[in-house]
Amino acid sequence: MVSASAEAHEPAVPSEGGGLVASHETTRLRLDISYDGTDFSGWARQPGRRTVCGEIEEKLSAIVRTPVLLTVAGRTDAGVHASGQVAHVDVPTAALPDDPSRWVRRLARFLPRDVRVTGISVAPEHFDARFSAIRRHYEYRVTTAVYGAEPLRARDTVAWPKAVDLDAMQRASQSLLGLHDFAAFCKRREGATTVRELQRYDWTREGDILTAYVSADAFCWSMVRSLVGAALAVGEGRRSVEWMTALLGERERAASVAVAPAHGLSLVRVDYPADEELAARNVATREMRGPITPGCCG
Repeated sequence: MVSASAEAHEPAVPSEGGGLVASHETTRLRLDISYDGTDFSGWARQPGRRTVCGEIEEKLSAIVRTPVLLTVAGRTDAGVHASGQVAHVDVPTAALPDDPSRWVRRLARFLPRDVRVTGISVAPEHFDARFSAIRRHYEYRVTTAVYGAEPLRARDTVAWPKAVDLDAMQRASQSLLGLHDFAAFCKRREGATTVRELQRYDWTREGDILTAYVSADAFCWSMVRSLVGAALAVGEGRRSVEWMTALLGERERAASVAVAPAHGLSLVRVDYPADEELAARNVATREMRGPITPGCCG
């Protein structure tokens, strides 16, 4: 999904914004962010490309009058949206207004219409937008209407004008819950684990609109869109529920799993522990998970 993957939250490298605790000369801020990913080349900064991170860093650096770097909870890919993205940034304490939330209004004047910083607050000690997160929540929208997506929702809803069996999709999705190696659903990244705890994966229908709700402690590259693509194949009758469940036994990316289009996907929320648990969470997230022992964990 992205240059750095919509679902890449691999706990393997230091935070871009510096240490977990800001020095006495800087203050760490939490930013809550929303964007329409249609015209962005993903979240991560890329030379010569328009990215969400690049837009916010440029405008915030102008306000602070010094270059700043953002660290994000989940780096979304090109075309993927967010209504509940979270990032942190360390800024010179001397540059802060008494109420940092005042910068929300200032940024609204400078940012383009397809990205908004909806909240700014002083982060608690040890807060790290990426490593402190305990859960990410995504939603994926599909319409089976014969005419396709409604014009006002065409940028965040995938047209799938084929009949699907929602009950079969639900059974297949539920069979994947738990701690597993999701290698079959992930694009391999060198040195990155594909073991994840899938905590929610279910579907609802309202008229012609199908919505997938997918939550996990973290996601590897292309995982959510691959989970959706596999479920849609089951829904169409091209694949069986048993096929989807059996994919958990694969240790390489499965060529039979199609990646669903990016624009149906949105990051809607990121969960964090209580303030006093942040430091412990940061340590735990950095611990690499090993391979799953056959017969273990579901």
